[in-house]
Amino acid sequence: MAGLAFVWFFFSIFGHEAFLSLSGARSYLQVSSEIGILAIGVTLLMISGEFDLSIGSMIGLSSMTVTLLTINADISMPLAALITLLIVLLLGFLNGIIVVRTGLPSFIITLGSLFIIRGVTIASSKIITGRTQLGGLETANGYNIMAFIFNNDVQVGGVAFPISILWWIILGIIAFVFLNKTQIGNWIFATGASKETAELMGVPVFKVKISLFIVTAFCAWFIAMTQTTTYGGADVLRGEQKEFTAIIATVIGGTLLTGGYGSIIGTMIGALIFGMVRQGIIFAGADADWFQVFMGIMLIIAVLINGIFRKKYVTG
Repeated sequence: MAGLAFVWFFFSIFGHEAFLSLSGARSYLQVSSEIGILAIGVTLLMISGEFDLSIGSMIGLSSMTVTLLTINADISMPLAALITLLIVLLLGFLNGIIVVRTGLPSFIITLGSLFIIRGVTIASSKIITGRTQLGGLETANGYNIMAFIFNNDVQVGGVAFPISILWWIILGIIAFVFLNKTQIGNWIFATGASKETAELMGVPVFKVKISLFIVTAFCAWFIAMTQTTTYGGADVLRGEQKEFTAIIATVIGGTLLTGGYGSIIGTMIGALIFGMVRQGIIFAGADADWFQVFMGIMLIIAVLINGIFRKKYVTG
């Protein structure tokens, strides 16, 4: 909250009137919503003590798969999206199975998955179409249905806010209730705090972790559908480095890298900070490269604060 207040006041001063306008709010909320939806899944997984670095490549895979199925295979876009979802959920399941069965760090396993999925996506796209970017979805069968769900606008004060912001809020509320008000939410915290203790308490640790890898895959697919309907096509590199920005938003939001502690509200604030900084720098007329510097500083500060918190309150 302190970081959010600082960022808002900073860009209120240096971002000129554009930052404070409804159009300015629309700009940074749209950025925040896209990274925020992805970060929701990342938060749940990180609380359980695991990472998923493959979600960025899953965005590119989902985008390209739904486009190829719709345009090249002449399948209606909603059905193509459903088929794509099943493929991505299977990949999330496989990530989870490999991690829990081998006991190897999920950071390494999913880093390997990232390169495999991205490589397969690029190679397949070139073999089928000879290109890595495709368009033409606007006239495809079923595009209007998908656009209504993922690329609609909500009018506020005469400004069109993308529906992804509404989805971000809805998914955030669902995840918050799920994490804090259900038994499975308790299992997630217990799994991340101590796997061995959780198992002794009867928590199905393996099932919890596999399920959360599937959740992160779903979030990646959701963002891909939003981007695909927005741009009317696919790019194999769409989603590149999104895995890192989602982790940054999650850590800034207070989730511990070691697992066992975190919050959905914190992550949503982290995503909001991310969006404000990214667009605020543009409004301020500064070089966009400063965005990476600022986020790097915020990440290091967040990790240091989280480390102090963990030593003082979590581990006693």
